[in-house]
Amino acid sequence: MKSARQVAILDIIEKQNVETQEELAEALRSRGLKVTQATVSRDIKELRLLKVLTSTGAYKYATADKAENGLSDRFVRMLAESLLSVAASNNLIVVKTLNGSAGMAAEALDSLHWPEVLGTLAGDNTILLVIRSDGDVPQVLQRLNEMIK
Repeated sequence: MKSARQVAILDIIEKQNVETQEELAEALRSRGLKVTQATVSRDIKELRLLKVLTSTGAYKYATADKAENGLSDRFVRMLAESLLSVAASNNLIVVKTLNGSAGMAAEALDSLHWPEVLGTLAGDNTILLVIRSDGDVPQVLQRLNEMIK
């Protein structure tokens, strides 16, 4: 019963914006599941659900990976606004950013989890990307240049 209820919770929060435990309990009841607010609260803790901000300014329950995706989208927008130029040498890429934004931009690049990027190192307005191989550099350069436009 518990696992079926938790699968239903994940399905509900995937398909609709649920702001409160009571809304979630009501959605479960509408599916024929008998639940209390305390049961829903325990399930939320066990599933490690988070409340995340939606584009409308309201909050909703989401899984950690969905919350991270939303954060990644925001980081990508911030990254694109701070990039100035990119240049490469062998398997290294140097990214120039607006003053003071390299740390945030490096965090944004890290959040993209590009398999070609071994790591980033940020200063104040410069990021060093270490690329897995020289052959991967053109693809990463292209992605970065597309963000600048």
